[in-house]
Amino acid sequence: MAKEIFLLNISGQDKPGLTSGLTSVLAEYGAKVLDIGQANIHDTLSLGMMFEIESGKKSAAVLKDLLFKAYELGIRAKFTPISLPDYEDWVNLQGKDRYIITILGEKLAAKQISEVTKVISEKNLNIDSIKRLTGRLSLIKSEEYPRASIQLSIRGKIDNKAEFTEKFMQISHDLDVDIAFQEDNIYRRNRRLVCFDMDSTLIQAEVIDELAELAGVGEQVKAITESAMQGEIDFNESFERRMKLLKGLSEDVLHNVAVNLPITKGARRLIDTLKSYGFKTAILSGGFTYFGHYLQKELGIDYVYANQLEIKDGALTGNYIGEIVNGEKKAEYLMEIAKKEGIHINQTIAVGDGANDLPMLNLAGLGIAFHAKPTVKDNAQSSISSIGLDGVLYLLGYHDRHIDLIE
Repeated sequence: MAKEIFLLNISGQDKPGLTSGLTSVLAEYGAKVLDIGQANIHDTLSLGMMFEIESGKKSAAVLKDLLFKAYELGIRAKFTPISLPDYEDWVNLQGKDRYIITILGEKLAAKQISEVTKVISEKNLNIDSIKRLTGRLSLIKSEEYPRASIQLSIRGKIDNKAEFTEKFMQISHDLDVDIAFQEDNIYRRNRRLVCFDMDSTLIQAEVIDELAELAGVGEQVKAITESAMQGEIDFNESFERRMKLLKGLSEDVLHNVAVNLPITKGARRLIDTLKSYGFKTAILSGGFTYFGHYLQKELGIDYVYANQLEIKDGALTGNYIGEIVNGEKKAEYLMEIAKKEGIHINQTIAVGDGANDLPMLNLAGLGIAFHAKPTVKDNAQSSISSIGLDGVLYLLGYHDRHIDLIE
């Protein structure tokens, strides 16, 4: 028996029972649904169904009854016949590589989306779907924490990924928007471990600089810190030089700094959500365990690896205990935790802002430069600079409704 293929496109006001009514007609004639997809914007529905039906009387009758059902429901119906060769060409597209592009910002303008989609078009890539990940914004009430994110699922062959990401980085720089580009593979959908730098990532401070201010050596230490973060001097050398300048600082000062740590916007929302969905979390820091352990209790972090201060007679000696946690050590700890938890390295995420974070950012399955220095952003896989730390959730594909369930 010969078969025919049709694409049914429905548009109009959404209402309960619409999909049920249409598929009931198809079921009555024994039609086979080959594909179905739906989008809803401001109660306006766009529904597509591709179906196969016997040629002749059945195909003529089903089209007539679908049109009548659409009229009953107050919606518009359009039919497009699909040839078998065209259908098979479409099926064969499924073998093409898939990628996810996430656009983040406080608000998204048409210009930003236009420039991103222009790059996709120039590379002859197809956009399979576009999803809004953030909740709807009121135009009357002012948002305390505005954020917007959409996710584009694209398909096709990319010959030069570096060139592709460079174009996105330029758009990001010019239009003040974050654009993350990831392969849509099994690892992206199954991340299990997130490792954070502490200073200027989980907290909005460089603790060693604050301690230096309280010790009266603020300017000297800040200069060394900045040089190290920019990658101009060796981290180990900078760490030892800064530690010596803190000699004699009272342990009481450490406690006062710890209880007043400014936790980064979105950090609690991010970590609460990660914990609820079964992720493991870690602090891998060139800072100090004293503050890392405070944050561990405050936020519910699973692991902390940082530098241990040497304290004698209630004051800092200017020395440290154990190995220095530098960039290379952070990457080692990332691998160590992943191995201990039975997690593939491609299922890991690392988030940081400084040059000493690059080894773990580049090792992780997804490395995110967070409000980072230009040299770090240029060398990381992805970056977030426009919103808070919970922007990581949108790169994972979470919608606000998944997050709000936790809150």
